Amino acid sequence: MAQRPGNGPGGMTPQPGGGKALRRALGYLRTYWRDALGALVALIMVSAANLVAPQMIRLAIDSGIAHHRRNAVIGAVAGLVAVAVVRGLFNFAQGFLAERASQGVAYDLRNALFAQIERLSFSYYDRVEAGQLLTRVTNDVEQIRAFAGSGVVQLASAFVMLVGSTVLLLLLNWQLALVALATIPPLFVLLLRFVRRIGPLFGQVQQMLGRLNGVLQEDLAGVRVIRAFSREEYEQARYRRLNDELLNKNLQTIRAFANNFPFVFFFANLGTLAVVWFGGWQVIGGSLTVGSLVAFNTYLGFLLFPILTIGFQAAGISRAGASALRVFDVLDAPLDLHDAPDAITLPPITGRVVFDDVHFRYPGSDREILRGVSFAIEPGQTVAILGTTGSGKSTLMNLLPRFYDVTGGAVRVDGHDVRQVTLGSLRGQIGIVLQETLLFSGPVRANIAYGRPDATEAEIEAAARAAQADGFISALPEGYDTIVGERGVGLSGGQRQRIAIARALLVDPRLLLLDDSTSAVDAETESLIQGALDRLMRDSRHTALVIAQRISTVRDADRILVLDEGKIAAQGTHAELLRDSPLYNDILGSQLIPDTRDPVIVGD
Repeated sequence: MAQRPGNGPGGMTPQPGGGKALRRALGYLRTYWRDALGALVALIMVSAANLVAPQMIRLAIDSGIAHHRRNAVIGAVAGLVAVAVVRGLFNFAQGFLAERASQGVAYDLRNALFAQIERLSFSYYDRVEAGQLLTRVTNDVEQIRAFAGSGVVQLASAFVMLVGSTVLLLLLNWQLALVALATIPPLFVLLLRFVRRIGPLFGQVQQMLGRLNGVLQEDLAGVRVIRAFSREEYEQARYRRLNDELLNKNLQTIRAFANNFPFVFFFANLGTLAVVWFGGWQVIGGSLTVGSLVAFNTYLGFLLFPILTIGFQAAGISRAGASALRVFDVLDAPLDLHDAPDAITLPPITGRVVFDDVHFRYPGSDREILRGVSFAIEPGQTVAILGTTGSGKSTLMNLLPRFYDVTGGAVRVDGHDVRQVTLGSLRGQIGIVLQETLLFSGPVRANIAYGRPDATEAEIEAAARAAQADGFISALPEGYDTIVGERGVGLSGGQRQRIAIARALLVDPRLLLLDDSTSAVDAETESLIQGALDRLMRDSRHTALVIAQRISTVRDADRILVLDEGKIAAQGTHAELLRDSPLYNDILGSQLIPDTRDPVIVGD
């Protein structure tokens, strides 16, 4: 199996094993065996036509030109025309069928990669850059597709021509054939050295391309921050530095070609020289005809051309092998989170949540983020979470929908350990509203109905009204059918967040996970969002777990958990903690945002 990601910046450096990975990738051709078989038959017909052509030339020279027989020349020319027609027809069939099969391989690999990316755990994304994954789905798959089409066909054609030409050379003149074949071993030695050199280089090129795409993806996402801090020149220099490294790697591959192939052509020309020299003496001595010498030299070209093709395709094999290794590195990545073999479907829940002596550390880290956290939330309660920086607030939230698995203890919903129920039935009953809202390209309506695609128009609009979003949505050019751009481009931060709240409301979950930060929006929008969140949290049908960012949230919560260094340092109501917890008072004064709708002072 390929080495797992995480052994270097942005992923892994391809290791030996590309040949095995490439064979595995070519196994996808089995689905398109009819096209592949048709391309193989067409290839054999093209090769046969190529091998027949020198015999037509030999007959034209020895039986026609040498004896001044027009009919023999006309017959040989007619034969060459027939060969050309057959070769043209089957060349087209070979190219078309091979390309169709290779496109099918690429189609299947892209689908498999995307499906795997959708299933991979968050811990995988903590280790691998998005740019690396983008490169594997696009460039690496394209390298495999190119080899599965033209590369495989050219190698198969080279093998057929190599065997056919060798047999015909020996049949024409075995002594001359042995002289010509003496130049072949040095060619193979040179090509073997070339393959050993070029293979690792192609892996490094793909790695560098992934890093370059990573910087591009990062800069596209952070273009506003870059402009805000006038860091355009710095980012250009960073991109240029990686681009220079990619250029240097590509130049190294070019030098590998330049350092080997002149010697390959030298030995190939030596073979031609030997044939002309020794064959010429045989023609003068009368043991070989001129037509046979011409045919022999043509077959020698047919013999050398496949060897050169194999040399060139060796580079393609190395490139495709490196790409296949990277593709299967993703496809073989273990799914840290999956349904247990005996997992049950979580029945409709009331919303009771229990954290029982929960411990957690991120994969590959020795530091425990949560250390023995225990608490219970009763149905309909709202629990606010406060804590110092790095205390584990977000981690605590991520364990409930099982974005990560605990490393010790258990998280239970209505008495069911979340690891013993199916992910779909668990997450389908949890609504999540995060501070950083993500919308997808498409209509506003589809974004609200993302968790319930079968929702009716009335249900969608009711959810929007409850989230204080119906007013601005109705004012959009196409109302609920207005297309929003990628990540919600075209909408303000407050508008995106209210759509996200509507999306959570439409699912009508019994469990709500909320990050109620609205510090990035204006006071009026903040008031509307906070009102929508308050309605969510005060609805007795919902159990809410909230990362608190404002005073009103903690004051209205049924219970408050104060985290410090991965442990619950204090818990209770606002009044209790205000009286008994110095840490709570420190956080209250330094971190929380006063509520614009209610200027009540903390501690009143």
